[in-house]
Amino acid sequence: MSGFYDEKWECMSRDEMTEVQSRRLVKMVERCYNNVPLYKERLDKAGIQPGDIKSIEDLGKLPFTYKSDLRDTYPFGMFAVPKEELIRIHASSGTTGKQTVVGYTGHDIDIWAQSCARGLVSIGGSRSDYVHVSYGYGLFTGGLGLHYGAEKLGATAIPVSSGNTKRQVQILQDYGSDIICCTPSYAMFIGETVRDMGIDPKTLKLRAGYFGAEAWTENMRRELEKILDIKAYDIYGLSEIAGPGVAFECECQTGMHINEDWFYPEIIDPETGEVLPDGEYGELVFTCIGKEALPLIRYRTRDISCLTREKCECGRTLVKMAKPKGRTDDMLIIRGINVFPSQVEHVLLSLKMDPNYLIVVDRVGNLDTMEVQVEMPPEDFSDTVRNLESLEHKIASALQSTLNISAKVRLVEPKSLPRSEGKAVRVIDKRKL
Repeated sequence: MSGFYDEKWECMSRDEMTEVQSRRLVKMVERCYNNVPLYKERLDKAGIQPGDIKSIEDLGKLPFTYKSDLRDTYPFGMFAVPKEELIRIHASSGTTGKQTVVGYTGHDIDIWAQSCARGLVSIGGSRSDYVHVSYGYGLFTGGLGLHYGAEKLGATAIPVSSGNTKRQVQILQDYGSDIICCTPSYAMFIGETVRDMGIDPKTLKLRAGYFGAEAWTENMRRELEKILDIKAYDIYGLSEIAGPGVAFECECQTGMHINEDWFYPEIIDPETGEVLPDGEYGELVFTCIGKEALPLIRYRTRDISCLTREKCECGRTLVKMAKPKGRTDDMLIIRGINVFPSQVEHVLLSLKMDPNYLIVVDRVGNLDTMEVQVEMPPEDFSDTVRNLESLEHKIASALQSTLNISAKVRLVEPKSLPRSEGKAVRVIDKRKL
């Protein structure tokens, strides 16, 4: 088994961890009440004062936070520090074109880096390793978490980002990368490119990969391990909480350890909000007990998972979460990007198009594809092929701008898409996740 990045915290007793979590929660609630108007309003309405929260056992008294809260207070209304204390801003897609904005202090960045460093060590990472980061860099949290985690560990980060796959393969060969970090579908594409270039994966120094940002299966794990001749590990995160590294799979590959000294997890019944016992599947909820800039209280992730606090064979006592097996909302994750059907509708309506549409998601050659079928108004369907192709291109460009992901657009005949007397079916997901 590998060593630990910080054995004291990763192997802390349950009583010690509870004491740390309680202390940090009390401080965090006071910060939220005094600095975030939305939280002051909600706590006052519930008749709760910061002094009423004395331990982690009191967490259930606090209200939930939703993704819509970040949208409604866009862009900076949920921040708990003055703008002068921010050193980084990231953003992810929202449901109506507005992004979900997240901020970090230097302390928050350090938490994120530590969290990712713990994960890297848990799969055998060390200072001597070259970590090849093929997640996207930019406003999305993607690559920077594992980039900073590698540097925190003392390893060498290679910020390749995504795309230009043959060049990626050349870097893997020439630089001798030890660990690769990217979406599982892109890792599969890299593996296929290695094969198509006539390269034996056994000749690469690569031995492990951290793959997240999209759903993937145990079958995909086996395929990745075979095509790249590596061990494939899962990593979990969301930008509102920190980014990749909120939870990480260790060498045992039996669930993801949550960095619970910073991100306290709960599993709730999505309908009633009742906290469920360990082992039962429900909606995953996080409270950011150590963050400064965006310390969210009981944030509902919409991911369906379960928890276990049994000690792992690796020696870590950090609570583990199962790989999410679905969501309670209609969000899609396509090539690592969050996509909401309402975003597509927003784009179509802004272009004065018919709001009848269908999103078809598939996985071709282990890469996600997205097609948007749009009904044409009767008066426009007789246009020339050239005009229709021009309109398809216009819609595709608008979707790319809003979603940050490419989609094929296909215009279809009026009234050709299925109707429903109940909730409209807007998505057909053909992927076998």
